[in-house]
Amino acid sequence: MREKVEAALETVRPSLRADGGDVELVEITDDNVVKVRLKGACQGCPMSQITLKNGIEKIILKAVPEVKAVESVPM
Repeated sequence: MREKVEAALETVRPSLRADGGDVELVEITDDNVVKVRLKGACQGCPMSQITLKNGIEKIILKAVPEVKAVESVPM
């Protein structure tokens, strides 16, 4: 599953990097919750929760249906 999630994140990264940000996969819990860390300009951005839920989570859930949710963890 980790490889599928990483592949999904690779489709999001160009957009994040274009704005000076990035995303890092931290872990996938036993109950299939993906934990990510927003980096660069995305860290602390007021729009980061919208990016997380409407962008990153949406793409991961479509690519890896067994994932239950995507959550951000602090640095």
